Amino acid sequence: MLDIQQYGNFIKEIKELIYRRQYEAMKAVNKELIQLYWEIGEEINNQQKEKGWGKSIVEVLSKELQKEFPGVQGFSARNLWNMRNFYLAYSKNEKLQPLVAEISWTKNIVIMERCKDDL
Repeated sequence: MLDIQQYGNFIKEIKELIYRRQYEAMKAVNKELIQLYWEIGEEINNQQKEKGWGKSIVEVLSKELQKEFPGVQGFSARNLWNMRNFYLAYSKNEKLQPLVAEISWTKNIVIMERCKDDL
């Protein structure tokens, strides 16, 4: 015979499991996205330093990426500059590097734009 209370608890546990795993998946995706943006920012910075490329390379790169990945957002010239600035802002601070991957890209941008020092 079906115990309604046990069944209700079972359903609740399964729902909580799903929500927990969805949250964990979202955190993992965010961490990978932040890592990608870090690496893109690092590459832009390195190429500008090594090859003396100016600002126009970001515009060209943006157009190429948008063409290669249609429908994927995040590769505007402005966001590529944000990636470079993100890398520059945190590359020398080993304590902050792992922490910035724990928050969303949007929150990282807000922090970079509004905070004037590391504290």
